[in-house]
Amino acid sequence: MKTADFDFDLPEDRIALRPADPRDSARLLVVKGGALEDRLIRDLPDFLQPGDALVFNDTRVIPARLSGVRQRIGAEGEILTVEVEATLHHRDAPNVWSAFMKPGKRIKPRDRIRFGNTSDGACDLGRLDATVTAKGEDGLITLTFDLAGPALDDAIREVGVMPLPPYIAAKRPEDDRDRSDYQTVFAEHDGSVAAPTAGLHFTPALLDAIRATGVSTHAVTLHVGAGTFLPVKADDLADHKMHSEWGEVSPDTAAALNAVHAKGGRIVCVGTTSLRLLESATAEDGEIKPFHGDTAIFITPGYRFRAVDVLMTNFHLPKSTLFMLVSAFAGTATMKAAYAHAVADGYRFYSYGDGSLLFRD
Repeated sequence: MKTADFDFDLPEDRIALRPADPRDSARLLVVKGGALEDRLIRDLPDFLQPGDALVFNDTRVIPARLSGVRQRIGAEGEILTVEVEATLHHRDAPNVWSAFMKPGKRIKPRDRIRFGNTSDGACDLGRLDATVTAKGEDGLITLTFDLAGPALDDAIREVGVMPLPPYIAAKRPEDDRDRSDYQTVFAEHDGSVAAPTAGLHFTPALLDAIRATGVSTHAVTLHVGAGTFLPVKADDLADHKMHSEWGEVSPDTAAALNAVHAKGGRIVCVGTTSLRLLESATAEDGEIKPFHGDTAIFITPGYRFRAVDVLMTNFHLPKSTLFMLVSAFAGTATMKAAYAHAVADGYRFYSYGDGSLLFRD
């Protein structure tokens, strides 16, 4: 398959810069059996059945975008500095993160990076230092920080900003409102550098209404990496490499979801992150296993889904791995028709945009 097969036209004014208020007032495009129905997020309980299971991602977004300077000793012993920006991607050790950096080509191993307070004074307040210890061919740069564990977490919270997607950050700066807007009501475990955006639509009232219909709710954790924002550069999908992300499905959650299927219920995933994690954790026979580790699953049309029956998700970028995933789930022709309808009817796209509810093809 070719990346160009998943392209579509999207006007700039369809990109949402702020979420709906209240969150469950956003629009919901229901896609089932090739038919399209325009509803609202708060109507979600109408499409669920007693015995179904709603699965959400309980990761919490950290302020993972760090600005600072690269420091290097010049030929005459002088300190050479260049302004840099890092977006953390994956935690490799208590004091080590892999990251995407700008300008990446000017970064070399053994470079020192000073984030936050970049003054040369003696005060360490608001400052976070790291050493570049590796540079991969996939664009990832390994940063070994001078701090580790909870101390590093605290420093990142102090000097970092919320990593808004580039299609929002290019149009406006991050502000205090994003600290809450870009966090789901499910958020519990720190580690993501991007929000599981389908979860942004949920409110406590909506969850109460869902549970009142006899639907159980379950949490899994997938720490979303910065690779989710990267374009697919390969012309052929077989040549595209996914970046790994860390996830966990607990033994209790795996057992509960297997019991739902055994009783004829459906597994309804909130977001592509929870779907990718469950599919990574599911055996060929459909049994969901406990999972703890990295996944780099790449789902394209032709993939046979093992665990997930219904998917609620936002509207994704043209030629993105996530549009490929929803095309695999509901059918490529169906999704192209659904997206054309969404564009024509004024749906709002991407992280702060409207949602869709997809029933498996």
